[in-house]
Amino acid sequence: MEAIEFNLEGEYIELLQLLKAIGVAQTGGHAKMIVDDGGVVREGEVETRKRAKIRKGDVLEVEGQIKITIL
Repeated sequence: MEAIEFNLEGEYIELLQLLKAIGVAQTGGHAKMIVDDGGVVREGEVETRKRAKIRKGDVLEVEGQIKITIL
């Protein structure tokens, strides 16, 4: 599994913005598809909210292939 550490500047980043920022999704539409298909797991639970506020300390897995740690 690929591991990515994302340095968050500010209080939070929305899930769709995060997926685009780290290069997992090429477009907003692609990011929406990943979320709609249940491809994002946050703290052990499938995250279905496209605009979920991702904060420092969160750990996400995308499609079982990428682990993202928010710093």
